[in-house]
Formats: sequence, C-alpha cells, structure tokens
Amino acid sequence: MAKFVVKQSKNGGYIFSLKANNGQVVATGQVYKSIAACKNGIKSIQTNAPIAALEDQTVEGFAKEKNPKFEVYEDKKGETRFRLKAKNGQIIATGEGYKAKKSCLNGIESIRKNAPDAEITEE
Repeated sequence: MAKFVVKQSKNGGYIFSLKANNGQVVATGQVYKSIAACKNGIKSIQTNAPIAALEDQTVEGFAKEKNPKFEVYEDKKGETRFRLKAKNGQIIATGEGYKAKKSCLNGIESIRKNAPDAEITEE
C-alpha cells in the first residue's frame, strides 16, 4: 500500500514523500514549518490529485488547464517531470525526472489512484 512519509528536513522544517507500493518515491512536497502544516499539504494532495487535469507542456500548442492540475514538462536535462498544483495555483507536489514520458504519466496515475487512501507515517 502506498504511504506518505513525513520527516524532518535538514533546515528544521518538515517534508513528505509519497511512496508507491514498491517503495519508490513518486512525489515530494515542499518544506513546511510544522508537522501540522505538512499534513495539511498531504490532505491537499489527497483532495486534488484525483480530480486534477493533465496539462502536457511538452506538446507544442498545449491546452492550458484550470487548477488543480498536473503540469508535465521537460527539465534542463531533457527529462520529463510533473508538478501538481492545487486549486489556488500553489505547487503542492513534484515528481522526479523520468527519461521516458510514459513513466512520468504512470507516476501521475499512481498518485491519482493511491494518494487518497495512503496512510501517513512519521519518521
């Protein structure tokens, strides 16, 4: 079962990762000042991920979607990445770089499917 792992960051705040069933990190959140704020960020993902539109910015002339949305884009290394934006436009999760776009899209589907019911643990 997928799970959110909350831990203290190096700068004293708190950060979470969403780990898939196989233990791989599929998404990471920003650094929050408190555990409560970090858990609110997780709740935002659980609420927004299943209903988020997909905006594929790797396609020329892509259609702009309304928030919440997953933005798929190519980074400076040429890898495909995503970021999840909440209804207010804030980035609430980011993904790692994928060599294949299909792998990035699979990561997004994993979040949509697993985030709503993922348990939350603290390390």
